[in-house]
Amino acid sequence: MVVIGAFLNALSMNFFLIPANVYASGFQGVAQLLSNIFTSFTPISISVGFLLVLLNIPVAILGWMKVGKSFTIFSFLSVVITTIFLELIPVKALSEDIILNAVFGGVIGATGVGLTLKWGASTGGLDIVAMILSRMKDRPIGNYFLIMNGVIIALAGLIFGWEKALYTLVALYVSTRVVDAIHTRHAKLTAMIITDKSEEVKTAIHAKLVRGITVVPAKGAFSGKEREMLIIVITRYELYDLERILKEVDPNAFTNIVETAGIFGFFRKE
Repeated sequence: MVVIGAFLNALSMNFFLIPANVYASGFQGVAQLLSNIFTSFTPISISVGFLLVLLNIPVAILGWMKVGKSFTIFSFLSVVITTIFLELIPVKALSEDIILNAVFGGVIGATGVGLTLKWGASTGGLDIVAMILSRMKDRPIGNYFLIMNGVIIALAGLIFGWEKALYTLVALYVSTRVVDAIHTRHAKLTAMIITDKSEEVKTAIHAKLVRGITVVPAKGAFSGKEREMLIIVITRYELYDLERILKEVDPNAFTNIVETAGIFGFFRKE
């Protein structure tokens, strides 16, 4: 998934964003902007890929300390693979329409970012910073992308004209929405499980998920049979694990899954 995400990111940049001078999100956009600055105002030409690796070194150290070793290793690996793809894939415009380039570049790049985040890594740079802030505040990660990428838009506008900055804003907005659609860890669900095997189900859930369970006495209106209802709040990512547990322990359990608008009180975010 890291390789696929890196390939999609490089594809979005070399086929859509770079030819149209529309800037990508995160450190890819920063590297793109710096590369253009070097090319336009100095005799030095530095590739986007090299700048991308250079910018990610301090952020990788932050991710190692705050997020986790595995996450950081895969994230830095994603940066290296993206750099290789950026060098291998030719820069070629598929369309002269700048809006099409901004939208499709944003969608394809964000798909790469979202898939990489969903599978436990990132594409490096601002992804790691946004991931840390998202875990601290338990908010959609796309919001942090949009806020932090405002700096890229402002610099692009000041240096290369506000028209390019506005097209960059289109690409970044599209990216934000796509990333939030794919990376849904912030979304919460409430599962209400009515089962005859409450003890077995509780034991199985606690073995797999670090979540609290509330037990409520329940009685069938038609059968009059006494049961227990287990109430548990999970992230959308944990729904697959819960479904598998119920199929193994009690396939006859009746489970109602509802969207949770908000949570007050302690909820483990890791």
